[in-house]
Amino acid sequence: MRFLRVVGILVSLSAVATTAGAEETVGYNEPPITADDRQHWSFYVLQNVDVPVTRFAHWQRNTIDNFIAAGLEQNALELQPAASRQTLIRRLSFDLVGLPPTPAEIDAFLSDQSNDAYDRLVERLLTSNGYGERWAQHWLDLARFAETDGFEHDKVRPQAWKYRDWVIDALNTDMPYDEFLRRQIAGDELYPDDESARIATRFCLSGPDMPDINLQEERRHTLLNEITSTVGEVVLGLQIGCARCHNHKYDPISQADFYRLRAVFEPAVHLQKNKSVTSLRENPPFTAASHLMLRGDFRRPGPAVTAGVLRVINGSRQVFSPVAHSHTAGRRTALAAWLTSRDNPLTARVIVNRIWQHHFGTGIVDTPSEFGIMGSEPSHDTLLDWLSNWFVDNGWSLKKLHRLIVTSATYQQRSLLADDASNAEIQRWQTSLAADANARMLSRYPRWRLEGEAVRDAMLFAAGVLNRKPGGPGVRPPLPKELLTTLLKNQWNVTQDKVEHDRRSIYVFARRNLRYPIFEVFDRPSANASCPDRGVSTTAPQSLHLLNSGFSASTARRLADSLAASPTDDQIQLVFLSLLGRRPSPKETQETLAFLAESEDSADGSLNGLTHLCLSLFNCNEFIFVD
Repeated sequence: MRFLRVVGILVSLSAVATTAGAEETVGYNEPPITADDRQHWSFYVLQNVDVPVTRFAHWQRNTIDNFIAAGLEQNALELQPAASRQTLIRRLSFDLVGLPPTPAEIDAFLSDQSNDAYDRLVERLLTSNGYGERWAQHWLDLARFAETDGFEHDKVRPQAWKYRDWVIDALNTDMPYDEFLRRQIAGDELYPDDESARIATRFCLSGPDMPDINLQEERRHTLLNEITSTVGEVVLGLQIGCARCHNHKYDPISQADFYRLRAVFEPAVHLQKNKSVTSLRENPPFTAASHLMLRGDFRRPGPAVTAGVLRVINGSRQVFSPVAHSHTAGRRTALAAWLTSRDNPLTARVIVNRIWQHHFGTGIVDTPSEFGIMGSEPSHDTLLDWLSNWFVDNGWSLKKLHRLIVTSATYQQRSLLADDASNAEIQRWQTSLAADANARMLSRYPRWRLEGEAVRDAMLFAAGVLNRKPGGPGVRPPLPKELLTTLLKNQWNVTQDKVEHDRRSIYVFARRNLRYPIFEVFDRPSANASCPDRGVSTTAPQSLHLLNSGFSASTARRLADSLAASPTDDQIQLVFLSLLGRRPSPKETQETLAFLAESEDSADGSLNGLTHLCLSLFNCNEFIFVD
């Protein structure tokens, strides 16, 4: 039997070889795009949408609520009442800037009874530098950003941090999203004398690379494929990388489509062995022909292709027409214009959906980088089109989009049933849980867990030691000794200035083959591929890290030291406000006083009672979840 299996394998391999030879002889036949291919919802040009009128007008704060309320009404559901003010300030602070509100900020907001108090809070957070630092991380996940190459040697890219800083600055200045994309695709072409525009093109090259590979042509092939796949996935929400070896199995994207799009980038990728590629650049004239690679094999060039875009979304009103200049073939400028054209149905939909996803935990389309046939249908299709049109009409402003979303009644709903809820509110809540179990219809605000970066930042911030210095090369705080033994020499040289160790998490050195421990246990992606949606696991190492790590213990001690001079009652109030965003209940205060008194009698010499209290609150669900 074993002999027969081996014979069968050999026959199969022979058939494959024969088929491959025939393919090379016959060439490649591209399937046409049919009218049916363009019938998928995401390929339709953005539609003008009528705003629905519902019977819940008294709940609504802006147009978003009309669409959400209409969907709820169809399912016999209602919006929940607004969350408490102390819940809203904590939700907004973590959502917009990734940090908790201070006790003083909480008290000021609770005591401000003016009608525009919430709107002014939103404005203050959106104009904070923390906004860019918070939201840049979401984009860096998509851009597969790291400061090293990856693979076996994982060598450092000394200037990679400049792209991270560029993203932060672009978001803080509210660079229009269409310009944000243009610079990352074609900044060097559009602004040849602007160094920051050249830095922006590192988006295309932020993925893993193997500079020391012997076959540099294979390296070039891999890089170009990775750039093309990432642009398609991040900007268009399509998994076009599936077409690098064969026509896409589900979407109307041919292998030639993939290689035409890849040809847009070919003039700008130049390799040097043992050296990372840092930005896109062109050395005209570019005369090398572009080819479809049979079966995706760089050693088997097939028919020649001309630079172009995806046929299925290249409607009659869209134009891809590169104009060559003295310093460029103009292909990427033409691609950027095509991507950001109003007639392109995907670009605005995809980014609006991503912003919605990070505010509510799930996008209107819950497959944020898959708008193709295998992706999910929108939960609120008319809302997605209305928001996308609104976004473009408002200058592609991300801050305006954030403001619109967080000022809606939908966003301000309760995520938990209030202790003093009326019978009617209890009934509404129970109906929501039964009919909208995952809060997909947004009949209540969906709670969400902080990412590892936000957990670390919140701990340092509460302790009063977070270093808010912006920008610069990634810093390397100390690592546990047992982890250091797994690294090659000089892979994590601790930053000498200890003050730098307390920088915001986005400035912690991003090594591709080693994630900082608290980030890894809380599901930070590896940066080897674009990550549109971080997983949310529940594992023992998360609890063990928060309870037993040296970082948790030292930060708890620093927080306790900052409170040591205050009276005991004030200590309890401040630690609850700092970590949980609320004051303790009378029962909690009584139990905490008893705990502190008991701790004084049984102190272990390393952590006193107040430190133990801080460490305990670090480990509360209420600390790492946002209501």
